[in-house]
Amino acid sequence: MAHMDKQIVGGGPKKVLYTLQTVTRMGLGKAAKALTSKNACKACAYGMGGQRGGMTNELNEFPSVCNKSVQAQSTDVQAAIPHEVFEHELADLRELTGKEMEHLGRLGTPIFKAAGSQRYRVVDWEWAIAHAAEKLKATDPARSFFYSSGRSSNEAGFIFQLLARAYGTNNVNNCSYYCHQATSEGLATTIGKGTASVELEDLTGADLIFVIGANPSSNHPRFIHMLKNCRERGGQVIVINPAKEPGLVKFAVPKSPSSMLKGGSEIASDYLQPRIGSDIALMKGIAKAVVALGLADDSFIAAYSNGFAGYKADLDALGWDDVTAACGISRDEIEHIARQYGRAKNAVFAWGMGMTHHLHGVANVEAIANLALLRGMIGKRFSGLLPLRGHSNVQGIGTIGVKPVLAKDVLAKMETAFGMRFPEEKGMDTMACLKSAERGEIDSAVIMGGNLWGATPDTAFASRAVEAIGFKLFLTTTLNMGHVNGLGEGEVLVLPVTARDEEWQPTTQESMFNYVRLSDGGIRRLSNVRPESHILCDIGKRVLPDCPIDFTAFAQHSKVREAIAAIVPGLEQLADIDVAKQEFHIKSRVMHTPVFGTPDGRAHFVVTPLPAAPIGQLSMATVRSEGQFNTIIYEETDSYRGGAGRDAVFLNRDDMAAFGVIEGARITVASDTGRMTCVVKGFDLPRGSAMAYYPEANILVGTAVDPRSKTPAFKSISIRLENALP
Repeated sequence: MAHMDKQIVGGGPKKVLYTLQTVTRMGLGKAAKALTSKNACKACAYGMGGQRGGMTNELNEFPSVCNKSVQAQSTDVQAAIPHEVFEHELADLRELTGKEMEHLGRLGTPIFKAAGSQRYRVVDWEWAIAHAAEKLKATDPARSFFYSSGRSSNEAGFIFQLLARAYGTNNVNNCSYYCHQATSEGLATTIGKGTASVELEDLTGADLIFVIGANPSSNHPRFIHMLKNCRERGGQVIVINPAKEPGLVKFAVPKSPSSMLKGGSEIASDYLQPRIGSDIALMKGIAKAVVALGLADDSFIAAYSNGFAGYKADLDALGWDDVTAACGISRDEIEHIARQYGRAKNAVFAWGMGMTHHLHGVANVEAIANLALLRGMIGKRFSGLLPLRGHSNVQGIGTIGVKPVLAKDVLAKMETAFGMRFPEEKGMDTMACLKSAERGEIDSAVIMGGNLWGATPDTAFASRAVEAIGFKLFLTTTLNMGHVNGLGEGEVLVLPVTARDEEWQPTTQESMFNYVRLSDGGIRRLSNVRPESHILCDIGKRVLPDCPIDFTAFAQHSKVREAIAAIVPGLEQLADIDVAKQEFHIKSRVMHTPVFGTPDGRAHFVVTPLPAAPIGQLSMATVRSEGQFNTIIYEETDSYRGGAGRDAVFLNRDDMAAFGVIEGARITVASDTGRMTCVVKGFDLPRGSAMAYYPEANILVGTAVDPRSKTPAFKSISIRLENALP
């Protein structure tokens, strides 16, 4: 079985054939139109498309497309769901899998579930908008919340948060609280800005790229191309991940004939597998070795940072036995990595949710930033920090204000621009909103995109919380499990929206590289769907008829962009982007000069204590498969993990022997939160570590959050195996 794991190669002809089959199913004409139009990719925030044309990135590389791009497009080009489907009761729809729900088709008409009803019925737009406005007007704004995914445009997102605050609530949040909010918090304390400090071009000159707590072979496939190139020009790729992911060992890059012909390119030059949740110990061990070996950049530290003395004292006080006992990596291995880092001229640190999904996620990010600062790898070209963000515009949604607390200068500019005062009290984060709902304190929720029910930890809690909300308004392109579960006895209104390339006017998006793209929209597929911005403006006019904000004018995206440009620092170029067609990097970020966004303009070293050792038989991380995007399931089995199904639990084989379980056995996995039946799958993991698929395994995840980022611990759950030997 171990031999089989070693034979799995990421990418390759199977992915090419899958893409071909998907494109064929879409229809070659539809696929070509969707993939070549001047619209930003709808998949991950790595970004491509826009004014350079579909399948082209900001380096003019063509084709910049991947399996995820095609998957995302495949659902958007579907026909509308037949109205007959809504004659079925919700119980029938709940029997569908996530994949089956996604492939029902596009939602092509507003649908409504009345209070106490067990089915949706089709309604017209006029009634739907009027009813939504009526319900919101009848709600105390303090007893509401607004939630957005990262799929929407900057224009829709700005209107969304503006409507919420004018309505009277700061309970405005987005999906980053369940993904990279710990990154934003951890970078704010160290470099003063919460986003990447590299552009895409910087990856072309890095001679060392760290990939920490991420699996880009599945989730950001185009990033693998950069890792391959780094190796081919003599650089290093150091992967730090508890799981030995086959696609990070070897990947056959479809756009590279040589990579395909030789059966795949070597990706990782070194692969470290720390125990789940022990990353701080490992980062501090590497830093300790860098300092001891005399490899720190003393001149950078002296000229551009504060806090190094305290940071070094903490490293000096940390014993090597404590480091190795915590992470399970030997001192020799750690010192080897420190030497590799020490000889690099330009290093990029990339990380994913394996670092943020912990109760100490902010400290994890601070530990990465500390390590980068130690050798002066921030504030210069070809080096820096790269959080690997998921949703295509999740960074932009945060930039334009879809968050519970706005910067004081932004709030002041908003109040001046619109001649009104907005609420001053601090809004609630995503989990706080849901806990408030569970207590019966939320009457209405406006949910734009995403699958909040499915993405929330503790599925039983998620159902109780969302069910308790008397009126739920959803804006979505397709139905998902969150539109048929957690509905309760209250009213539910679901409105169909245009996909990005169907927008009636151009929209903008921001990639993980701080690059703002302009998407033309303009493709017409369905006759009865509307842009989110138009829906929100129509509701705003009815809910707030006497408001100084001109929601009629904001139906024009150019007017929205003018407002954003005047209010949000760094986005001044948005004002005429639809005329100039000039896409741009946001200039207010920490990038190629060592000037930081902290009050003193210097980077800050932050001491990160070692978290307590996990309690329980095993520590489990929830993970995504190659065939999914966030909660969306495109394929029921995972080709990169030996064809595992959605109910798999991955275990170290020595642990399997110790517990007396065999490959393929059905066992019960339990946590303090819940239990689920799983099929055992052996995998290359450290002893004491386990994995299961998100969102199915959310039933095991608790609702406790990192006190600073308010992010749940999706990646470190104490579990036990039942129906197994002790």
